[in-house]
Amino acid sequence: MAAESPAMRRVQVAEHPRLLKLKEMFNSKFGSIPKFYVRAPGRVNIIGEHIDYCGYSVLPMAIEQDVLIAVEPVKTYTLQLANTNPLYPDFSTSANNIQIDKTKALWHNYFLCGLKGIQEHFGLSNLTGMNCLVDGNIPPSSGLSSSSALVCCAGLVTLTVLGRNLSKVELAEICAKSERYIGTEGGGMDQSISFLAEEGTAKLIEFSPLRATDVKLPSGAVFVIANSCVEMNKAATSHFNIRVMECRLAAKLLAKYKNLQWDNVLRLEEVQAKLGISLEEMLLVTEDALHPEPYNPEEICRCLGISLEELRTQILSPNTQGVLIFKLYQRAKHVYSEAARVLQFKKICEEAPENMVQLLGELMNQSHMSCQDMYECSCPELDQLVDICRKFGAQGSRLTGAGWGGCTVSIVPADKLPSFLANVHKAYYQRSDGSLAPEKQSLFATKPGGGALVFLEA
Repeated sequence: MAAESPAMRRVQVAEHPRLLKLKEMFNSKFGSIPKFYVRAPGRVNIIGEHIDYCGYSVLPMAIEQDVLIAVEPVKTYTLQLANTNPLYPDFSTSANNIQIDKTKALWHNYFLCGLKGIQEHFGLSNLTGMNCLVDGNIPPSSGLSSSSALVCCAGLVTLTVLGRNLSKVELAEICAKSERYIGTEGGGMDQSISFLAEEGTAKLIEFSPLRATDVKLPSGAVFVIANSCVEMNKAATSHFNIRVMECRLAAKLLAKYKNLQWDNVLRLEEVQAKLGISLEEMLLVTEDALHPEPYNPEEICRCLGISLEELRTQILSPNTQGVLIFKLYQRAKHVYSEAARVLQFKKICEEAPENMVQLLGELMNQSHMSCQDMYECSCPELDQLVDICRKFGAQGSRLTGAGWGGCTVSIVPADKLPSFLANVHKAYYQRSDGSLAPEKQSLFATKPGGGALVFLEA
């Protein structure tokens, strides 16, 4: 499955209201009709938060919401981008000179990441021009990967325009790498599920080498996404990149403590692999090797026997060089315990015991607690929303995505779904102060959707 290229489907555009509307808008914008369309879905991570960039497996599923792009290759060397949402202004540039400004998280930069990733993979200096109209229905900055879906969609658009072939795995790896052009040190989950998703199943995504395994979710329960309406933009905040660095530093200190070659260690998973011990044993090593009090740069340098200058230039990323405190113990404890919860979740899904929904819910609750206390990536609104979801029938509820805002995901017994939706809506979204903008309110049951596709008009 993974070795395949993304599917190409012939469709009657007139039978698909969204495609038809996009075609009409494209025509009025560019005075021509699209040659093809590409879609790439968003995702919800069911469990396994902030561990992909540490080398550990995660358990997401694609959602129905996606980024859809109408495309027409043109003879000029100009790339013209437009968006159906008036909040996102038009953009045009020379296709031969792609510049991505890391200091500004502008929507078109995510498109340029995908384009540049494919261009560099094939070592091309000249790219053909194209007209593109982008339409997305994934709530932005909500932790459902709207930005990665745009990167993936743009990568597949570029590949299709070039008439080249790549497998889904190759595409996912290229897009994961190229999203770093915007300054986000992500781990690759979002791009992987966008390409490797299949309808009706969640996926265990493992890294190095990248692979995806089906995980059959319980039939008696539904996963419900609820948006806290607090926006968090990963690329625009240093929170995310500080966590990546704290995990990198924790890995180096743990490796040094265990007399391993620490200087080329980047991820917490590498320490476990080199020691050849279980996740549970890694938690015990963390207790011995690291202290709960925050570390300052000087102490880290003493532990590793390096200078401040070496720490700044050789280990820290440019946007974390000014950080003065690092919570290494807490971050490592979260990562190793969360990695274990992912494997337990998959095992329960495979064994399908009678009380499976309750057991899965407990793991999701533990995950949220760890994100809240150990990783500190929650916020008061997310905590409140999680409490409300549990109160009205969720067996488990947790933040999903990077956190600091965005969405929660809850596991809800199917028979409780209607009352759950009504009660959560009333308790969280219909607050007396009317502070939540109605367009941001999203609360919906979701089922595992398919991956990225190319549509050709039949």
